[in-house]
Amino acid sequence: MTFLKKLVPAPLTSAALLALWLALARAASADQILLGLGLAIVVPLLTSNLRPTKVRVRRPLVVVRFILRVGHDVLLSSLEVAWGVVRWPWRRPQSTFVIVPLELRDPVGLAALCMVTTVVPGTVWSELALDRSALLLHVWNLGEKGAFVDRFKARYEKPLREIFE
Repeated sequence: MTFLKKLVPAPLTSAALLALWLALARAASADQILLGLGLAIVVPLLTSNLRPTKVRVRRPLVVVRFILRVGHDVLLSSLEVAWGVVRWPWRRPQSTFVIVPLELRDPVGLAALCMVTTVVPGTVWSELALDRSALLLHVWNLGEKGAFVDRFKARYEKPLREIFE
């Protein structure tokens, strides 16, 4: 069992790589399967030092709620940004940079926060303080700064802290 674990240190990553390779190749011929298996074994071995330590999810139900919340926010923000583009000639958005103080310190939680911030239209992760105490965001249309920071922390940072810390 330890030999298999050393050969395939990240089985889900390997399976995903094989599936992606076969999907991109648009063929499941023997040579494509062998090439995909080779990549599925070699790439995780070569990138093992890049993977963070083992992740422990503490509250799985919070994960489900968080994913649904982010999906909801993506839809609403997409409509809001689209409407802002339509009314651009009459009313320009109040875009600015906002500093959000962070309590979240877990590297995987911060990576998830980065992805969420980038996926939700209207916000862009710009910079993380070296000590991870603050995040610089660019917000496309900011109303009241304090309300935005409070909402961001409640909707994204708090659940990620529950999940990872």
